[in-house]
Amino acid sequence: MPRKDEFSARVTRLVNRFAARRAALSPPATAFVSHPEPRTIGSFARGRQLCAGNFQFNGSLIRQPDASLWDLPAPDPTFAAELHGFGWLDDLAAAGDRPARQMAQVWLWEWIARFGGGKGPGWTPDLAGRRMIRWINHAIFLLAGQDRAQSDVFYRALAQQTVFLSRRWHATAPGLARFEALTGLVYAGLSLEGMSHHVTPAATALARECSHQIDAQGGIPTRNPEDLLEVFTLLTWAAVALSESGQSPKEAHWAAIERIGPTLRALRHADGGLARFHGGGRGLEGRLDAALAASGMKARKSDGLAMGFARLGGGRSSVIVDASSPPSGDASGSAHASTLAFELTSGRRPLIVNCGGGKSFGADWRRAGRATPSHSTLTLCGQSSSRLGAAARDRDRLMATPGAVPIRLSSTPDAHAFEGGHDGYVSGFGLTHVRKLELTTDGRGLAGEDMLLALDDAAKARFDQALDRVTLKGLDFDIRFHLHPDVDAALDLGGSAVSLALKSGEIWIFRADRFARLSIEPSVYLEKNRLKPRATKQIVLSGRAMEYATRTRWSLAKPAETPIGVRDMAEDGRSPVTAT
Repeated sequence: MPRKDEFSARVTRLVNRFAARRAALSPPATAFVSHPEPRTIGSFARGRQLCAGNFQFNGSLIRQPDASLWDLPAPDPTFAAELHGFGWLDDLAAAGDRPARQMAQVWLWEWIARFGGGKGPGWTPDLAGRRMIRWINHAIFLLAGQDRAQSDVFYRALAQQTVFLSRRWHATAPGLARFEALTGLVYAGLSLEGMSHHVTPAATALARECSHQIDAQGGIPTRNPEDLLEVFTLLTWAAVALSESGQSPKEAHWAAIERIGPTLRALRHADGGLARFHGGGRGLEGRLDAALAASGMKARKSDGLAMGFARLGGGRSSVIVDASSPPSGDASGSAHASTLAFELTSGRRPLIVNCGGGKSFGADWRRAGRATPSHSTLTLCGQSSSRLGAAARDRDRLMATPGAVPIRLSSTPDAHAFEGGHDGYVSGFGLTHVRKLELTTDGRGLAGEDMLLALDDAAKARFDQALDRVTLKGLDFDIRFHLHPDVDAALDLGGSAVSLALKSGEIWIFRADRFARLSIEPSVYLEKNRLKPRATKQIVLSGRAMEYATRTRWSLAKPAETPIGVRDMAEDGRSPVTAT
């Protein structure tokens, strides 16, 4: 017997297809009345690879030269969604030559012929919105050399999708999907002849979503930095398109952009990439800078948290800490048990990272990436600080999360400091994890301390019970520091330190006190544009909690002889295609 959510999804698909077929009966558009400047950013390299028949989407690579995009056997629904969302059109437009344009034209008109009647997985409001933004952005590229009959087919398909969006945008889940649908509807209403009556309702709905989904600190419920960047990008595109057409975005729309901009700047590492938390990656190359520049927002958060994250910056180094409880309820479907985990970047080089989301590598990797051991923080007795729900309907949600995450940020002339704690291990072991981080103002050193504390009598009683279960041998803990794959690590000073060499030529030295066992162990780095997880290493400090207070101190620092500025000319190894 199908579960309730599966039945609901089936009904939604049927309603979407029916709405798409009804929309095909609407009067077609015949021309553009205005044309927004293309603002999407593609990859020249990916465009050339597509032309060569190398199709890489969602971590899967299919090599079929001369094959149609729509004949590819999609290995999973996300792969199919990337095809039908037409994000690849940005890459072909970036390539920009005649073969790339001809390929884009063939694939687009094939899509209309095969799926324009309401068939296929592309008829969801979010994919329709994403698709229409690309079609409109690249209309000149697509229509070059086409005859009147082909142009009429293109305009008719755009009008059909506009009507479909106007009727079905509300069926999307609140969040990124709904922002995609509404932005596509705004674009279409502004650009297409006879569709202007859709602009006001869409702009009003977009402003309402901004009020409901963007909190006072400029964050979103999922706490996914990459999702926040995508929302910010869509809102900026819509605002610019409205302004260029002589219309003003609603006040709530502008206010959301003004709130999000400083938050994204706080989540931006020294290398220009985003912090990788709660299923998000570093963002498409150049997307963050382009979005911030287009918005005109130059303000930075002066203090406090940004969407629950704390940022310490000094010199050429940045530290970003997950300083809040993970998302809960419906927003926790991709949330990670990463409370008090941190990332450290030096110049253009990530040093300490989290493993990443892993979604493109399958369910097992995705589940592993969400666990606390996949983050640069402390794990107690092999357990995560937040746990997935046990019931079938809650299997993707985080249910048991820390209830209290007090934090304190402070600064002195010499350093910026973070102190925080969480109670994710109190119910099972009676211990609160407390972490202190101190980054020097010149960015050359990071000192840390991790503590496990039984704070009251009830907690001490739970700790005593946990000790009894292991016959007083102590509760094992591991403090993990996952390294970026480009970092070379080697034990040094007789095994009492770890030397970390970056591709820039910088050297960092990791040291810890003698109460914890220091080791270098295998790890993985989960990048969604790769075909498989990248092998890397992690530094692990291991010990046992035997008392009501256990402290482990450690430090990361550049040697004194390291220059303040390094001329970093090495290739960074980021490849958008076929990298393994």
